[in-house]
Amino acid sequence: MKHQQSPNAFAITIRIYYEDTDAGGVVYYANYLKFLERCRSEWLRSIGHDQTDLLRDPGIAFVVRSVSLEFLKPARLDEQLTVSLEVEKTTRSQIFFRQHIRRSSPLVDGGWDEMTSGKIQIVCVDSAKMKIVSIPAFLRSKLETLQ
Repeated sequence: MKHQQSPNAFAITIRIYYEDTDAGGVVYYANYLKFLERCRSEWLRSIGHDQTDLLRDPGIAFVVRSVSLEFLKPARLDEQLTVSLEVEKTTRSQIFFRQHIRRSSPLVDGGWDEMTSGKIQIVCVDSAKMKIVSIPAFLRSKLETLQ
């Protein structure tokens, strides 16, 4: 399920499955990266750009350059979480995101438990050469309107 908030924000809902957990019954830390990636992929699709199409023409891909995450609370089997992003900044070849994974909680002021939060920097590359390139003008102009 997708939730559109403001022009630079986006969220999806995910459920935690057994395959997402570790031997202790909590989400294995590396799986949070998968959840964040799914949110960014769905966000890109929501603004009209499928990654498969971008790979084909103009031959670009977005790859993660850096990640900084804080793991604040554990998520567990069968919980439903909201994974969100905000576009913080776009440059010639990069997009900077702030991302959150939250759980709805009526016991918390504001109604959300912050589970994981972080900053993710992605860079546009030529998919054949894996070299940094400028974000194509048609996409960069759209991204600039989202800030």
